[in-house]
Amino acid sequence: MQTNSLIALLIGISVGVVVLLISYSLTKLRSEVPPEEREYMDPLPPVLRMAWPVIVFIEYHFCSKLPATWLEKAHKRLQETGVGYMLTAEQYYAVRVFSTIVAFVLTFFSLNALDKSSPGILVMLTLLGNLYPLIWLSDVRKRREKEILKALPVYLDFITLAVEAGLNLTGAIKQAMDKGPAGALRNEFQMITRDLRAGVPRADALRRMEKRLNMKAITSFVGTVIQAEKMGASVGAALRVQSQQRRIERFQRAEKLAMEAPVKLILPLIAFIFPVTFIVLAFPIVVKFMQEGML
Repeated sequence: MQTNSLIALLIGISVGVVVLLISYSLTKLRSEVPPEEREYMDPLPPVLRMAWPVIVFIEYHFCSKLPATWLEKAHKRLQETGVGYMLTAEQYYAVRVFSTIVAFVLTFFSLNALDKSSPGILVMLTLLGNLYPLIWLSDVRKRREKEILKALPVYLDFITLAVEAGLNLTGAIKQAMDKGPAGALRNEFQMITRDLRAGVPRADALRRMEKRLNMKAITSFVGTVIQAEKMGASVGAALRVQSQQRRIERFQRAEKLAMEAPVKLILPLIAFIFPVTFIVLAFPIVVKFMQEGML
């Protein structure tokens, strides 16, 4: 009996020492993480803000040592989605690691609470947690592209009017920023003006925007402006053609969505509306048959 008590005491002391060592190590590692400057970055969403100390810890100690090719690829994806103003490439991978850990822990404890053992579900939901930031980025990029394509004809109109009124392209972009709607496209034009103030040639500043957005409409706009300036052609006329073309494309996209609506309604009709309609129509008939003893 005394031997068992002694063994239990030793095990308890060992567990306590291990916990203290782990706590001390984590505290030491946490103190090595330098403070982050987010003054010139976009604000974090509420969910990320709560978990941000853990994400910064993972970023500093693990994700900063990832291969440069991985980080460059992630940086390009973040720039295309506009999230690059909120996260760095290292922080993006740290978010993926954190999401994977959270998905694994939640799934593991949920399965234990339900008294079930399903390694397949555990692995599948853990992988889903790892891929969730990637899915979120894809959704953000689609919404951002729609916003830019919607605002682009308006900005092109303002730039065209300003150029035809006698302003140069830089002044026209500034006027468009003052008059145009707020959003992702205004932010991109602000980055162009910032590059121009820093001494970057106008063609290079436009090319930078083209690389950040990676959209056909922006590529066409940038190519047209640069080509018109090189050839000495009228920039206002070239921009007016671009504006008309973008407006036609926006109308065509709206027509396409309108034509796709009936096709997308087929599945909800078959799965939800038709069965309910048949039940409503058949119920009086069934009741009538039951009253007459035919059923």
